[in-house]
Amino acid sequence: MLGAMATHADTTAALAALLADPTRAGVCLALADGRAWTATELCRHTGVGASTMSAHLGRLVGGGVLVERRQGRHRYVALADPEIAGLVEALAARAAPGAAVAPTLRAHRAQDALARGRTCYDHLAGALGCAVAEAMVRRGLLTADLGVGEEGRAWFAELGAPLPERGRRPLARGCLDWTERRRHLAGAAGAVLCAHVFAVGWCERVGSSRAVRLTAAGRAGLGEALGGVDVSSGGEASAV
Repeated sequence: MLGAMATHADTTAALAALLADPTRAGVCLALADGRAWTATELCRHTGVGASTMSAHLGRLVGGGVLVERRQGRHRYVALADPEIAGLVEALAARAAPGAAVAPTLRAHRAQDALARGRTCYDHLAGALGCAVAEAMVRRGLLTADLGVGEEGRAWFAELGAPLPERGRRPLARGCLDWTERRRHLAGAAGAVLCAHVFAVGWCERVGSSRAVRLTAAGRAGLGEALGGVDVSSGGEASAV
C-alpha cells in the first residue's frame, strides 16, 4: 500500500514538474485550443529557439501530456486528451488572480479577446461559454451542476446536434473558467455544442488564436435556441 502511494506521489510530482516550466506551460496553454500545432508555430508563440522547443516537446510527449502526429515532413503536437486540457485550464484559473498585466496594447487586446470567448480544447469558454452554460441551466437544459437530462438531450437533437448515447468521456461536466472564475460546459455535450456553432457559422475564430466570437447569425440563432436569452454582447447573457 505504501509502495503504491509512493508511486502515485512520484507520478503526480513528475506531471507537476512538466508543467512547472514557463515555456512548457505556455505550450500547453496554446494547445488548449484543441488544435495541433507545429514546433515552428510554438517557437514563434513562446519566443524560444528550435532546439530548445524540441527538448521541451520531447519531455511533454514523453510524459504523456502531448501526443505527436506526423503528416508528411511536418510534425504536429496536441494535448493528449480532454482531461489534460481540463487540468491546464484549472491551473490557469488558480493562477488568474495574480496574472500579470499584458505588457503591450496588442497583448492586452489579445488577452481581452480570449476573455470574451475562446475554445478550451473542444468546448466554448470565456465569458461567452459561461453565459451559454448559465442560460442553459436557467432554461432547464442543464442541471445546476451542468449535467444533461432528457430535456437537454431533446434540445440538442432539435438543434441538429444529437448527443452520443455513451462514450469514454463524461457526457457533461463543469469546467472552471480561468478568466471568468465560473464554470462552462465541458465533456461530450460541450464538444458537440462547440462543433455545431462552428459548423452552422454561429461562431468564428479571431485570427489564428483560440479566441472566438459570435457572428451575426450566431447572435440570432443562439439567442433563439436558448429561448429568450440575450447573447448579443458576445459573452454576457441576460433574460429579455
